[in-house]
Amino acid sequence: MIHFKAAIERFGTMGEKTGWSYVFIPAALANEIKPGCKKSFRVKGKIDELEIKGMAVLPMGEGDFIIALNGEIRQKLKKEAGAGVELYLEEDKDFKIEMPEDLEICLSEEAHLIQNFLKQPKSHQNYYINWINQAKTEPTRTKRIVMTVKAMDKGLDFGAMIRESRL
Repeated sequence: MIHFKAAIERFGTMGEKTGWSYVFIPAALANEIKPGCKKSFRVKGKIDELEIKGMAVLPMGEGDFIIALNGEIRQKLKKEAGAGVELYLEEDKDFKIEMPEDLEICLSEEAHLIQNFLKQPKSHQNYYINWINQAKTEPTRTKRIVMTVKAMDKGLDFGAMIRESRL
């Protein structure tokens, strides 16, 4: 487990990451968590006193990484951009996202739907599953499952599905 202090930063204009709040992890520290890794991975530990697990660490080039801090996490921390945080992190080797049964049933109705879902990179499968699981109401969950099934019919990744839904 590594221990370090960092400031919460916020992206200005940065494509799809515009407005994100995050903690920067320099290459040397990321290499201590997961040596030689250049792609996303998951961590567990603490940010200040907040226990975390399965949190994504995203590559930012040159071996550096970030951990995005969504509004819910910033609320729990009671901190925003510019505030300092203390992190205790290690790789979360046990992290796994299970496909919800209702999604699996819908995708299994036609072979190409489940095949297209399983062809997606694991990260995109996880985006879909988390997005569905984070629905606060049953109608929203149902709508998201329908959107996912339509996206798999077209072979769209998560980002393409979201962009298409905004048209």
